[in-house]
Amino acid sequence: MIRVLNIISDTNIGGAGRVLINYLQYADRAQFDTAVALPRGSLLKAPLEELNTTVYEVDGIADRSYDKEDVKLLRELIGRVDPDIVHTHGALSGRIAARRCGKKVVYTRHSAFPVPAKLRYPPGRWVNKWVNEHYADRIIAVSPAAAANLTDAGISSKRITVMMNGVAPVARSAPETCRDFRERYGLSPDVFTAGILARIEPYKGHLHIVEAAQQLKEEGRKLQILIAGVGGYEEELRGEVSHRGLEDTVFFLGFQTDVAPVLSVLDVQLNASYGTETSSLSILEGMSMGLPAVVSSYGGNPWLIDDGEDGLIFPNRDSAALARCIARLMDEPETLARMSRRAVEIFQSRFTGEIFAKNVEQVYLDVLKGVPHGTK
Repeated sequence: MIRVLNIISDTNIGGAGRVLINYLQYADRAQFDTAVALPRGSLLKAPLEELNTTVYEVDGIADRSYDKEDVKLLRELIGRVDPDIVHTHGALSGRIAARRCGKKVVYTRHSAFPVPAKLRYPPGRWVNKWVNEHYADRIIAVSPAAAANLTDAGISSKRITVMMNGVAPVARSAPETCRDFRERYGLSPDVFTAGILARIEPYKGHLHIVEAAQQLKEEGRKLQILIAGVGGYEEELRGEVSHRGLEDTVFFLGFQTDVAPVLSVLDVQLNASYGTETSSLSILEGMSMGLPAVVSSYGGNPWLIDDGEDGLIFPNRDSAALARCIARLMDEPETLARMSRRAVEIFQSRFTGEIFAKNVEQVYLDVLKGVPHGTK
C-alpha cells in the first residue's frame, strides 16, 4: 500500500479542493492510502470525510503558501504519518517540510498568473527555479497554460507533467426540478439561456458578458444570462447591469451549492476569463451533460473546448465577438444540438474522473520508481 499525504491550505472549497474531491471519488483505494492535511476549520473537511478520507487538521497554514512556523507543524505531522509521497496543492510550506523529512514530493499548479518581471529575469528567475525544482520531484500542471506559466518563471519542463482535470459527471436535473429553479429566479423556460458559474471577480470577464448581453438586446434578441457565484466585483457588476437596463436579461443567482439545476437550465455555458483560468471544472461538468460552451481564448480554455466541435472560442476580452458566438448558437439550433452530442463524447474520452485519477496515480508510481518525466 502506497501512503500519500495531500496538503492543501484552503479554508474554503475552491478549485484545488474540488480537484482533490474529484480525485478521491475515483482513487484506487486498494493501492493508494490517501490522507489530507488542511487548516483547522476548513470547509473541505466534511466532504473529504464523506469520502472516507483521513483528515488531519493543522493549526496555522490557512490560506497561505509559506510560513516558517507552518513548516515546523507540517514537518511534525509528516514525521508522524510517515507517507511515501507528499502531494501539495500550492503549499510551499508542505513541500519544504516534506523534503526535510526525506519524502518524495509532488506539487500541483492549479492556476496561472502573469509572471512578474522579478521572476522572468535573474536573479529572481534562478531562485524561483531552484526553490520549485528542489522542493518537488514532479510538478503537475492542470493545463498547458499552467505549464507555460511555470516555464516562463524558469522552471524546467522536465519536471512538469501536463494533466487536464477530470470530474465526476453531473446528472441533468429532472424537469420538475428545473421548473422549480426557474420559478425561484423568475426565469422563462422558452428563452435562450446562457450562464457563467465562477467567482465574480474582474478577471473572470463578467463585464464582457454583460456587454455582449447589451449588444444582443439592442439587436432585438431575447435571451437570459445567468450569473452564479459571489465575489468582490459583484456590487460593481450589479451596478453595470442596472445602468445598462439589463435587469430583465441578466440574473444573479448567488452562490450555488448544487450546480446541476443551474447547468440543466442552460442552453450554453460561458467563460470569459482573462486571468488565472487553467482548467475550468464547471465547463467540464457542463460537458458531461452535453452542454456546449462559449469560452475566451485565454489560458487553458482552448484545451478544454475544441472550436466548432463542442463549443466556440472567441478572442480574449472581445465582447462583440462573444455576442456573435452566442447569436450564432441562438440562430443555429442544429449546430447547438451537434455540439451537445460532441461535448459528451469529448468529455468521456478525455475528462472523466477515472482518467484523471489514473493519470495522478501514474505520476505517483513514476516518482517512487525514479522515472523522469516523459519516459516509461
